[in-house]
Amino acid sequence: MARALSTRLPEMSGAPDYRLNMTGAPFEIVTATHADSPLLFVCDHASNALPAAYGTLGLDPALFGTHIASDIGAGEVTRTLAAAFGARAVLARWSRLLTDLNRGADDPTLVMQLSDGSLIPGNAGINRAEIEKRIESFHAPYHAAIAGAIAAMRGRDIVPVIVSMHSFTPVWRAFRRPWEIGILWDRDGRLAQPLIAEFTRAGFVVGDNEPYSGELENDCLYRHGTMLGLPHVLIEMRQDLVADDAAARAFAARIKPVIERGLAAMGTPTLKFTRPLANGPLTSGVGMDERTREQLEAAAFRRLVAHLRAHTDVQNIDLMNLAGFCRNCLGDWYREAAAEKGITLEKDQAREIVYGMPPAEWKKRYQKEASQEQQAAFVKAHKTHS
Repeated sequence: MARALSTRLPEMSGAPDYRLNMTGAPFEIVTATHADSPLLFVCDHASNALPAAYGTLGLDPALFGTHIASDIGAGEVTRTLAAAFGARAVLARWSRLLTDLNRGADDPTLVMQLSDGSLIPGNAGINRAEIEKRIESFHAPYHAAIAGAIAAMRGRDIVPVIVSMHSFTPVWRAFRRPWEIGILWDRDGRLAQPLIAEFTRAGFVVGDNEPYSGELENDCLYRHGTMLGLPHVLIEMRQDLVADDAAARAFAARIKPVIERGLAAMGTPTLKFTRPLANGPLTSGVGMDERTREQLEAAAFRRLVAHLRAHTDVQNIDLMNLAGFCRNCLGDWYREAAAEKGITLEKDQAREIVYGMPPAEWKKRYQKEASQEQQAAFVKAHKTHS
């Protein structure tokens, strides 16, 4: 299936044009040919290239053919799968040696000075100013591209399913890794567990959170999957199985039907939150456990609901036009959360929790006729709402 490629930054309000300070954007976009596909492939370590201004970072050029520069085969598998599914994909354009896109911006391994015994001279002794420059130029725009793709899909009422593609070395420190596929996940096993079962059934030697763990706070999937409640999984492939482009394309063809069966077993993608909101800079280090955070989040939700109940002059259409959500959304999110706990609520039952009365009664008492300006703003934003 043909695929259209571009390096255009997704359209986002106020987004800077990262093409001004380099030749081309620091990411590659595979455009969806099936607009309604829920799949979003990402590949953080797709490339071993560097911007011309960084030369080779002082490394022997031969090392750019090894795993320290990229996840061998992962980029071509990602492109092939995205094309086969007609799905979107975001891939790194530059090497992980420049900045590791699968790390949080505050991670000490964001810029590696030593990798698998090889010193990276261009990273040795790197100062904070240069790290911040790389974050601004490479790390931030890559994650903005993923966020933009997610926002575009959510704008079409699609719940994205994020599949991150990586690869691992066959041998690590004299240990021969037996796995052909690794399925990495944190607390959301909706897709991971069916994939483990399906890959095993297909005859693969499968690692469950092997050879690495998916529990890495602030990594790519934590940021775009876990904290947004989106279904997600990280697939690791052993590099001897995807060692060149032809092998990578053949491997992608092998695993596509397995992924399809895993997706079918998962069922309809929905939002599911498995972790409370992360600590911010003002609360980190205060010893707040997850139970306490959950209680605080619940208290904040209750206060929001109380605030909306008290301010009946604030119309739902105003909330939608200004913030993209309204009272009905809160009720629907409450209903979805209840369903995940096995509790069935009718739509109006859930919304009544937010309104403080049956929605029909609230409309009769407080809802005003929308002005032409309000209606025009609503239509312009292409909102679909009930």
